[in-house]
Amino acid sequence: MNADHDFPDRGAGNRICFRLNGRSILLDKRVNAVRGDLADVSLAGLLFAPHYAKAQPMHCVAEAVFVRESPSADATATTQLLRGETFHLLDVTGGWAWGFCDHDGYVGYIERDALDGGMLAATHHVSARIAPVFATPDIKAPITAMLSAGTRIAGDVSGDFVVTDKGAVHLRHLMPIDVHEADWVDAAERQLGQPYIWGGRGHGGVDCSGLVQIALGQAGIRVPRDTDLQRNGIGTPIADGEPLHRGDLVFFPGHVGIMVDGSRLLHANAYWMSTVIEPLSDAIDRLKPDHEQPVLARRRILL
Repeated sequence: MNADHDFPDRGAGNRICFRLNGRSILLDKRVNAVRGDLADVSLAGLLFAPHYAKAQPMHCVAEAVFVRESPSADATATTQLLRGETFHLLDVTGGWAWGFCDHDGYVGYIERDALDGGMLAATHHVSARIAPVFATPDIKAPITAMLSAGTRIAGDVSGDFVVTDKGAVHLRHLMPIDVHEADWVDAAERQLGQPYIWGGRGHGGVDCSGLVQIALGQAGIRVPRDTDLQRNGIGTPIADGEPLHRGDLVFFPGHVGIMVDGSRLLHANAYWMSTVIEPLSDAIDRLKPDHEQPVLARRRILL
């Protein structure tokens, strides 16, 4: 559906007119900010909504916060925003902010208190699985927070630390913001042992597609959030019968894993409730009783 807008003067007897033409477009609401009463103004040419809002960039000041399906702490978590990442705010109601994440466009609700104004002018990102934040630039100082891989911080280098307004982080746990992992599978392997948490992106736990997203993000590659979006949008198909290699992705019904070599799979999964490496054949065998086609796709990341 296309909307042609005609805005005459708002004098007596004048009305705002809309001429709608074309077929309606069904948008994926996971990555298009539209709800019954409001939509992102960037979608104005694609659909009609009662109201439009211009997104206001904010950044996360909590260690991490879950993005939820609805404005409630009891609502299902769909993804996780890490400290320093950008959230584009469209509406605030009852302490909940509605908008979308900058790194993947994912839409949802987060606590408004977790956000501060503007995008963070980050200088470094966390490369370690966990980076302690020290009260002062001293490894014997009290620890005030724990940051996850992919967290973005802004500060000045002082000796072996980057000093921020919230404390000091050791350089061993960081990379400059414009430097990335040479081997993204190494970044994924650092998540081994992480609990499986639906919607997690590494802070306290991770899910299967979150693992793929944060690991590729460490290599400077932005990818979609969910498994179906990744299956349709990452890499190139691997021909049937072609051997698998390190870094290849294997997609299952509602799941994805990373090959660490030709036969073993690294994945965050609900069977083990953990992030593990196991034979690919074991994962396939578990799915066979319930799925006629256990493997939906195999794709290769070309860096």
